[in-house]
Amino acid sequence: MTRLFEPRAVPRTSADPDIMIETQDLSRTFGSVRALDSVTVSARRGTVLALLGHNGAGKTTLVGILTGSLPPSSGRAAVAGFDVTEQPQEVRRRIGLTGQFASVDGKLSGRDNLVLIARLLGAGRKAARARSDELLELFALQEVAQRRAGTYSGGLRRRLDLAASLVGHPEVLFLDEPTTGLDPASRLTLWEIVEALVADGTTVLLTTQYLEEADRLADHVTVLSAGSVIASGTPAELKARVGRRTVTVTMGGAEDTGAAVAALRRAGLEPMAAPEPHSVVVPIEATKEVASVIRALDQAGIEATELSFGEPTLDDVYLTLSGQRPEGLVPSLSGGPAT
Repeated sequence: MTRLFEPRAVPRTSADPDIMIETQDLSRTFGSVRALDSVTVSARRGTVLALLGHNGAGKTTLVGILTGSLPPSSGRAAVAGFDVTEQPQEVRRRIGLTGQFASVDGKLSGRDNLVLIARLLGAGRKAARARSDELLELFALQEVAQRRAGTYSGGLRRRLDLAASLVGHPEVLFLDEPTTGLDPASRLTLWEIVEALVADGTTVLLTTQYLEEADRLADHVTVLSAGSVIASGTPAELKARVGRRTVTVTMGGAEDTGAAVAALRRAGLEPMAAPEPHSVVVPIEATKEVASVIRALDQAGIEATELSFGEPTLDDVYLTLSGQRPEGLVPSLSGGPAT
């Protein structure tokens, strides 16, 4: 794939060429408010780093520093190997940014938006049109390419906005809550596009309030609360660290439910009430304990109408680590972020 421009050969500040995002003890204050407090994160080439946290946790502030729109108060940060404070132009040459709201010009057509951005990046007319057509095809926007962007649905505008952020072939893509307000189908489409970009070597920093989004896309998750990192690891590591597997057992009626609770307790298990009627949830440490649940019910002569196995979620992680309701965090695909 031909680049619109080739960045100049400039000495990098990072020794490891595969480290594409790196901060060390990064802090930012606004008056007496400490928005970021000694934040250290890193992401390797071709991976997704998700920043997870409630509204006001510091996610957007961190993105602002990494993209050069905010200076840090202390600490250091580098993107694509270049210091964001000392080499901001080199950083900007190598990044793309999609925010919470579409930033394309609603008065221009989808194609004209992309051509304009390519021209501003220094491409000639022919190269700009070619890159525009390439992105319109990638994002399945050919049929609406000649329509004004202001007439697009929310999902189409977000796809055009993401296409616009890719015009210059960025090495690092910042997605600041990119699926906020989208319907489930549009959200899934964007997830698939992001996965394809990462498979092609793009590094992505994703801020999100959708727990399922982080669980699906992220190679590494950093949990922020009140400007500080409270946990960091792969989704699996975080869930194993603070979550427990569960077995949910559903019985035919209230009488069976009470008997099941007693039988499970006699077996040394700790059944808890479930939101569903006539159901109990049994925390377990390992999958082999599912057999203990079934055996306890069988010995008591209780027949379950349904039995399901559940893994811990990032919702469990956040609740355990922060000790609070995850305001603004959305555990399922059907919901939307709190306002």
